[in-house]
Amino acid sequence: MRRLLCTTLLFSAGLAHAEVPRVATDIAPVHSLVSMVMQGAGSPDLIIPPGASPHSYAMRPSEARAVAKADLVVWVGPSLAPWLEEPMSSLAQGAERLTLQDVEGIRLLTNRSGVAFEAHVHGDHEGHDDHDGHDDHDHDAHEETDAHAGHNHAPGALDPHIWLDPQNAVVWLDAIAASLSAQDPENAALYTDNAAQAQAQLVDLQAGIQAELTPLRGQKFVVFHDAYHYFEARFDVEASAAISLSDGAAPSAARLAEVRDVVKDTQAACVFTEPQFNAGLIEALQDGTALKSASLDPIGAALEPGVDMYPALLRDLAAAFTSCLAK
Repeated sequence: MRRLLCTTLLFSAGLAHAEVPRVATDIAPVHSLVSMVMQGAGSPDLIIPPGASPHSYAMRPSEARAVAKADLVVWVGPSLAPWLEEPMSSLAQGAERLTLQDVEGIRLLTNRSGVAFEAHVHGDHEGHDDHDGHDDHDHDAHEETDAHAGHNHAPGALDPHIWLDPQNAVVWLDAIAASLSAQDPENAALYTDNAAQAQAQLVDLQAGIQAELTPLRGQKFVVFHDAYHYFEARFDVEASAAISLSDGAAPSAARLAEVRDVVKDTQAACVFTEPQFNAGLIEALQDGTALKSASLDPIGAALEPGVDMYPALLRDLAAAFTSCLAK
């Protein structure tokens, strides 16, 4: 009887120890990556709905509860969602934080300056997981931008759309698995294996997108706002200009005139819009020449959150580039 009681107590203690951590994530692409790693053990909570702007958001009670109950919060960082700092500090005081913009080995880029973007000399990106000469932003310089308030579009500030480089996501998967394993050693092997499988999937997907987009190098286009530099830089297809300074700002008449000049000078054939884009702006840019258009969405607002969301986001971006830039 005593042996049976001891065995029962040990078994109960093991179950308590193996309880899967409660994880809260900021945006749907990050939620997808964490879901990949947690698959078979649990699923994370999503704080910011896919259709909401991550730059400023008022959490609903259910989302605040998810933060309050979290053992681990995985977020891009203050460059994307500075408003999230306060609720994390007040609601999730005991939670661990994984700030993805601070993970070693990722490529960080700074905001491009001016209306017309300077052309870059492209090198071989393979094997260059960190700073490879593309307005890269190292972690020492990064400390200087943390003081900027809000989602800063100023030249030289950190571009927060870091998830749009799939190689960054590959690095993040290891960091996510390590953070989960530290809290839940019982499932460490599962997290590590899931991360490895997800990395293999993303490496294959990146190679496929590279093959699809390589023929489009040199094609000229403009974007609604400068949110896609990580994707453009990874696959060597770069915008010539951005219509708007940010996703929430309408362009001034002067800026629109400058972009129209860029379209004319570069003979750009495509303008990439976004879901909230004013269709009348395309007519303002055409200046007698027909412009093709396609919609890009950096956050994947129309996609179902979950394991498949992040790969689908990358495929959708690649498909939009192909449809608009292919001759």
